[in-house]
Amino acid sequence: MTTPAVNVDITESAQEYLCGLLAKQDCEGIGIRMFVANPGTPQAETCIAYCRPGEEKEEDVVVELNGFSAHFEERSLPYLEDAKVDYSPDRMGGQLTIRAPNSKMPKISDDSPIEDKINYVLFNDVNPGLASHGGNVSLRELTDDGFAVLEFGGGCQGCSAVDMTLKDGVEKTLMEKIPELKGVRDITDHSDKTNAYI
Repeated sequence: MTTPAVNVDITESAQEYLCGLLAKQDCEGIGIRMFVANPGTPQAETCIAYCRPGEEKEEDVVVELNGFSAHFEERSLPYLEDAKVDYSPDRMGGQLTIRAPNSKMPKISDDSPIEDKINYVLFNDVNPGLASHGGNVSLRELTDDGFAVLEFGGGCQGCSAVDMTLKDGVEKTLMEKIPELKGVRDITDHSDKTNAYI
């Protein structure tokens, strides 16, 4: 099996800065781990975290940098394509910047994780329709038995028609596009009718 390519530019100044931060942790073998939380969605967030020995994930792709190891979450690699990590020193101490232009772009293929497929369908097929009512729906988790746990927000929260929207709209769309999905569950607190559409 070939190791996926890492197309992330961590500049020399960023490597020096990160190396200094890691040295202050007083932990032998500590590195960094880079990943995208909520990849392929408008809420995508590119993260760099400490990676202490034992915190690595088996599927991580490891790149040796200037004095430390960088672990990249394999699932995040398509979203980290062309990302750049840079450090600009200034009078206040400087700033580390992360630019990941592809982190919010839905990228899916047949072998994408089911969570990515769900987020893709919600982003492209479901939320544009709900937006006309000021609503949206997002994936909270995927259960071990294959159910998508969803949370409605905006005008959908507290809406009297949400059960119909969930069953006839969202669930039907997700099940048609993602046959391996077993069903959906709603964890929204619909007793809060503050922004409800109906």
